[in-house]
Amino acid sequence: MVEEGHGSQGDKQPKKGVYLLPNTLTLCGMFCGFYAIMSAINGNFVYAAWAIMLANIFDGLDGWIARLTNTTTRFGVELDSLSDLVAFGVAPAVMMYKWSLVPFGRLGWAAAFLFVACGALRLARFNVQTGSSGSKAFKGMPIPGAASILASVVIFYSWYEVGQEVPDKHIFYPLFTIVLALLMVSTFRFHGVKEIDFKEKKPFWVLIVFVLVLFVLLIHPSPAIFVFAMLYLVWGIIENAVLLMKRRREKKKEHQGETGVQP
Repeated sequence: MVEEGHGSQGDKQPKKGVYLLPNTLTLCGMFCGFYAIMSAINGNFVYAAWAIMLANIFDGLDGWIARLTNTTTRFGVELDSLSDLVAFGVAPAVMMYKWSLVPFGRLGWAAAFLFVACGALRLARFNVQTGSSGSKAFKGMPIPGAASILASVVIFYSWYEVGQEVPDKHIFYPLFTIVLALLMVSTFRFHGVKEIDFKEKKPFWVLIVFVLVLFVLLIHPSPAIFVFAMLYLVWGIIENAVLLMKRRREKKKEHQGETGVQP
């Protein structure tokens, strides 16, 4: 029986429904974020940090599976953004607030909210710019990267300061949270795993590097994750500083060329 306003039976209508595999992986990432929030509220900060790190795996898998099986849909994109906001926006903000920002009062919860707000703006900007031509690099630090850096700090601290779950009051923690929040909404260029096209052939040394990274993670996971996260942050800042200097030199050369031709 044909409903009114939907044409005849011969018209091709899009099938209603969702693809289970990529969306289930997305929900698993959202669950990791929810678990991280509950763990942080209960004072289990290391569990919360590891749950955020685990959410990264599901966040990478859902998009990769969707592209591999050609099951990318608008519904999946929107669900992925909501999952990212929970797992990489709200969860790390609550974790950092309960872990190190409470003693700062208004500054503490303002820094935590700024991280959530900038994460939401970062996701909205990414969704709007998806599909545009240009560099594959991300504009602004990806929200999973910022969340992973905060999680790595908690993991490393629990490993380095054995027996002390909560750090002493230090201005570093709110300032670090604010800097990461601003980096997400900046115009700086950052790279991510999603840039890698796994369908293309890569040099043999890439596989060797992957094995070495996996080896280090298995031997000393807590300090290794912290070191890799800090390298990602520092490398991004250095790369953008070099790009900024190159642009200034190019503008200076253009300006000198324009002034040189003028009488």
